[in-house]
Amino acid sequence: MGSSSVDGALSPLSQPDQDAEPLEDTGAAKPHATLLESHLPRAEKQPPSTGSGPFFYVGGTNGVAIISSYCKSKGWQRLQDSRREDYKLKWCEVKCRDSYLNFREGEQLLYQLPNNKLLTTKIGLLIALREYARVISRVSRMSPCTQTKSGGDPTPAREELPRTSPGRLEPQRILKMEEFFPETYRLDIRDERETFFDLFDETQTWICKPTASNQGKGIFLLRSQPDLATLQAKIQNLEDDPAYRRMPFRTPQARIVQRYIENPLLLEGKKFDVRSYLLIACAMPYMVFFGHGYARLTLSLYDPHSQDLSGHLTNQYMQKKSPLYVLLKEDTVWSMEQLNRYINDKFSKNRGLPRDWVFTTFTKQMQQIMAHCFLAVKSKLECKLGYFDLIGCDFLIDDNFKVWLLEMNSNPALHTNCEVLKEVIPRVVMETLDLALETFQKSLCGQRMLPLLSQRRFVLLHNGEADVWPRLGLPRHLPRQPASGAALLLRADRPGARRPGPPHPAQERARPPALRPDGAPGREPAAGDPQPPPAASGDPAPEPPPQPRADSGEPSPEPSPAPAQEDAEERKPEDHRGS
Repeated sequence: MGSSSVDGALSPLSQPDQDAEPLEDTGAAKPHATLLESHLPRAEKQPPSTGSGPFFYVGGTNGVAIISSYCKSKGWQRLQDSRREDYKLKWCEVKCRDSYLNFREGEQLLYQLPNNKLLTTKIGLLIALREYARVISRVSRMSPCTQTKSGGDPTPAREELPRTSPGRLEPQRILKMEEFFPETYRLDIRDERETFFDLFDETQTWICKPTASNQGKGIFLLRSQPDLATLQAKIQNLEDDPAYRRMPFRTPQARIVQRYIENPLLLEGKKFDVRSYLLIACAMPYMVFFGHGYARLTLSLYDPHSQDLSGHLTNQYMQKKSPLYVLLKEDTVWSMEQLNRYINDKFSKNRGLPRDWVFTTFTKQMQQIMAHCFLAVKSKLECKLGYFDLIGCDFLIDDNFKVWLLEMNSNPALHTNCEVLKEVIPRVVMETLDLALETFQKSLCGQRMLPLLSQRRFVLLHNGEADVWPRLGLPRHLPRQPASGAALLLRADRPGARRPGPPHPAQERARPPALRPDGAPGREPAAGDPQPPPAASGDPAPEPPPQPRADSGEPSPEPSPAPAQEDAEERKPEDHRGS
């Protein structure tokens, strides 16, 4: 890779991308409409709507038609002014601080958790996984009795997964970071980049990525000593520039270098990766799901020595640069069913893989990795009733059928420019909104989350009911409400009446309002009132999470790291050599 590629890739980013973490504090990263609004006088608020509502706002261009169609099908009216605060649902590509400051918890639904960058930037994910590995190591040393009889570590909270779920994970040891995440170093930490510079040699290829961008922008490969020397000189020049030192966000240097996986599994000779989804449908309590996506292929045959990045990066943005894209775009995206058939036909026998490896072993591994990553940041994410998020997760399979997590992306691309995407994307978005609405309504009314009537293809990874209710001063196991499924779906279309959301954890919280038999909120029950009828016989009885004994050998839930300052420098042992 020539030095010119390094120079160009290190130039500051100026436009937000789908699949990218927007630079919230820099005007250059906001679309023109947002910049225009930011210069309008703050006092010029639009008058409240005279319509009946409910209202929704959707901004940008990513998946707007799908989201708008969904909301309008429920009789909601679209707002055109992003400054309006009387919405019930707001879905924006670029996060705006004012949206979170003015958010009315328990009354509104807002897409994207405020600090999802803990997962969706390269450095954020790297810090989270490293810190979680240290926590797991520390807990393992302090609590040797929690080890399983086989000597392995326990799985992440197996009781949190529904027994009827097809994706329920069986007991496994806790994953180790190096098993699913390529060796990685940060370039914004001097000691860490010097370690990388010292170990670099020309027998290995490394890939350099900016922390908060996607679509292949700013990415280049490091193969030779001249490539490395160019990178070192560029970083040094930036550090010597007084103007650069005064920049609040040093975009060109906020980068990672990652060991490039040179032996990917190929489909018809082409490199591919798999886009799956991590859905946080509710943040109070956490309801976290896994969703299948699709496989993304390059147009050109894979050549590990090629200088053309379009043969190494599979995203649609890179493939559209090819003059053949218009003719062959359908070949760049495969459904998961097509991927499964191909692997069954080409590899199942000669590689000794189980039948339907994609929907068994591979799916299970993706779910375990996603659950591990979520638990790594669970205690640090900002959560309020009404926040929800859809995160795109990219996985690569090497030719030994080892699964690697490449990255996680906020605001995943929702374009439908080929037939497979026309089938997959609307389905993902609609179930996302269905689950967000239903979990919001159940949380608001103090109902049990399961079963979820809107759950179709997404698989539950984490049920946080046992985590949140004790912290809010509510009973851990609330009685099942007698509302019918039809009434629940009807109420899910209307995300909550105007009532205050949950108070600060330090404040005492009143019991949630009782429900009348018709499912509508009513007064608190008096002492002489009749008790609600018991749950239907077909409903599963609530099971308290099992408490492992010290001598039982049962796996205990995976530990969660303690909250920490978001921007604090991570601690590194003296012998640290990257992830």
